[in-house]
Amino acid sequence: MNTVNAIILTTLFSITTLFNTNDNKVENYFDFENYQIDTSPNNWNTAFTGKKGEDCKWKIIDDKGNKVLAQLTKENPGYHFNVITNSNLTFKDVEINVKFKGVEGEEDQGGGPVWRYIDENNYYIARANPLEDNFRLYKVVNGNRKELKSADLEIKTNQWYNLKIVMKGDKIECFFNNKLKLKITDNTFKKAGKIGLWTKADAVTYFDNLKIKELK
Repeated sequence: MNTVNAIILTTLFSITTLFNTNDNKVENYFDFENYQIDTSPNNWNTAFTGKKGEDCKWKIIDDKGNKVLAQLTKENPGYHFNVITNSNLTFKDVEINVKFKGVEGEEDQGGGPVWRYIDENNYYIARANPLEDNFRLYKVVNGNRKELKSADLEIKTNQWYNLKIVMKGDKIECFFNNKLKLKITDNTFKKAGKIGLWTKADAVTYFDNLKIKELK
């Protein structure tokens, strides 16, 4: 492969839309390698749910030679959820894959994806927490978070894990390292919404290899 083709291929796999030949679905893939260090990614919007605090700080950083999207704010204790959503993608039935690493946090650690996101007060969220050693599914309705399902797991700080969410109709399945851990039916949010990422309170968390696929 010549240098020009290599550059083009690298750019495509950094932030663009890929065609999955296995099931004829379009997959949106973000590995963040094409973004500049210490910047917020273009076409992503930040917000927070709950108690006021400092603005969340979502930035591209270098993690041992690999670019990742990180939530870096440490000054938001209590009922404060840091959110970033992609402004170009709006799906109803969706499959989401993302790698995460909980790095710091005295009150909270870890995080996970949000989907069918209407606004900062209405969405689904599945998160894994190294401090609590659990993986939980919630819905946030009018700013109030309600737990839907939980599983106890061993989750370590500063270690990468993979989360996968599949929602079709009112059926939700949540996978941790490719193993189904949470399954439930819920029809609170019936329409399409944004896709994004989430942390709580003072959790410093890294995310990478985000894949978003609309299900037909």
